Amino acid sequence: MSEVDFTWKIGGEAGWGIKSSGFIFSKTFVRSGYHVFSYDEYPSLVRGGHNCFQARVSSRKVYSQLRLVDILVALNKESFYLHSNELKEGAVVIYDGGEFSLNEGEFPSISFINIPLRKIAAEKGGKKVMMNNVALGASMAVLNFDLGILGDVISDQFSDKGEDVVLANIESAQGGYDYVNALERKALDKIVVRANPGEGRMLVTGNEAVAMGGLAGGLQFYPAYPMTPASSILHFLSRWGEQYGVAVVQVEDELSAVNMAIGAAFAGVRSMTATSGGGFCLMTEGLGLAGMTETPLVIVVSQRPGPATGLPTWTEQGDLRFVLHAHQGSFPRVVAAPGDVAEAFEVTRQCLDMAEKYQLPVIILLDKFLSESYESTDFFKFDQTKFHQVEKVKADKVRGDYQRYAFTSDGVSPRAFPGHPGIVVRANSDEHDPFGFSTEEIEVREKMMEKRFRKLESLKVDLPQPRLYGQDEAPITFVAWGTTKGAVLEAQRILLGEGISTNLVHFVYLNPFPSEVVGRRLEQCHTVICVEGNYDGLLAGLIREKTGFNIEHKFLKYDGRPFYPEEIVSKVRELIK
Repeated sequence: MSEVDFTWKIGGEAGWGIKSSGFIFSKTFVRSGYHVFSYDEYPSLVRGGHNCFQARVSSRKVYSQLRLVDILVALNKESFYLHSNELKEGAVVIYDGGEFSLNEGEFPSISFINIPLRKIAAEKGGKKVMMNNVALGASMAVLNFDLGILGDVISDQFSDKGEDVVLANIESAQGGYDYVNALERKALDKIVVRANPGEGRMLVTGNEAVAMGGLAGGLQFYPAYPMTPASSILHFLSRWGEQYGVAVVQVEDELSAVNMAIGAAFAGVRSMTATSGGGFCLMTEGLGLAGMTETPLVIVVSQRPGPATGLPTWTEQGDLRFVLHAHQGSFPRVVAAPGDVAEAFEVTRQCLDMAEKYQLPVIILLDKFLSESYESTDFFKFDQTKFHQVEKVKADKVRGDYQRYAFTSDGVSPRAFPGHPGIVVRANSDEHDPFGFSTEEIEVREKMMEKRFRKLESLKVDLPQPRLYGQDEAPITFVAWGTTKGAVLEAQRILLGEGISTNLVHFVYLNPFPSEVVGRRLEQCHTVICVEGNYDGLLAGLIREKTGFNIEHKFLKYDGRPFYPEEIVSKVRELIK
């Protein structure tokens, strides 16, 4: 397969099927053997407002979207002018001149295809809303791509709507395909793309990967209240959870979600819940209860810009310090931030096991960008998962009363569940002695705090270290956490093509912090740039706190939009001038 790498974008109003069109386009090329990364934007409105979806298709593995677009489908005038500055030299614009006009002469380097999208949709499909499928067919013609795989994906997408709806959508796509193919070939600078079926991959979002990681990790109970951008975890598990023995409950609020998860975990059921920053605010009292009672709990927090309601449908990495220190007092917790869908699957599986093994709360940090972006990846392997088995407490081995919070060398106490024969199981939110009875004794308080925090030392053996991408030594080192990983990896590739060598230190697990490893690594670096999506430079501050190393160069973004590789490349160029 010859080298292919292009970006397709569609824009229009909410309710015009922008996201479903983008998903169909993306899935068509995944089935054809290509790598795809897709990203969508939409406002916090029930209906209306500008929506867009862009898909990057490549013959090699890609890690993020790019700024510049090769094909733009503008379903209204606003979409063209909002994105005209993103068009590459020689890009193609597909639009319906019967609905709005464009001054094509202003853009001599752009090829315009004026196609009656709505008219063809009405003729072929019977509904004007099917113009998006007409545009999909037109796009396939521009790409010189066979329409058969697109038809298969459309059939799958609308199979629950009935045969007539499926046929109408396929015929709409065929109408757009035929219209473009009837145009003068010389008028178009076509991108030639050939199908390469047979390479099995799937197209998933970060939220879907987390949900699948939960299933692979032995999840048994998932209570949640919908909150963008975490809601689709609930949607996915509601559909598939029953097949895997998972009880899924949509509760009345986040308070109920976290407390139901804690109650189920106390009874021995692997539990997880998910929310965004505002919902996590409500969960913090429950978080502390899990910390004090040493109850396993996994909370997924998908970040969006704050404070207050902030930008509900946009992205940011602003909650790192919040989740590190949420709730009054101190207790051990694990914080992880996967950087892509494959890591989201694996980290969720690991975190469910870690919470169970070490009897503590674990927080998984996502953001809107990872939660809702689509990425092609190899199929996840469920059958290779091994769960931590809780060692059963035998009543005849207990001398006297059962010590739920017994002092141990690794901080992990014997765990029994309510109803265990011959044992009384206590949970106490007050400070308590090993039996679970409340105490205010100085010595017991000190020993119990030290016992709980010994877990962090014990679990370090299970935590992957920050990963180095690129050469071991390079003049420029990027530092990033979570989802900025993809844009940095793509920027590294561009910079290497310009003769600029870089590497990346990427953090997935942020607490407990690997101070010694990070300190040694950064002290050996020449120029360090921290790339993160927040105003405060949260990771840079954490590194300074834990290691004493001060990162002078920071590239911070807090406009709600994700990083683009081109922005990072420009930052490096400025730095080395």
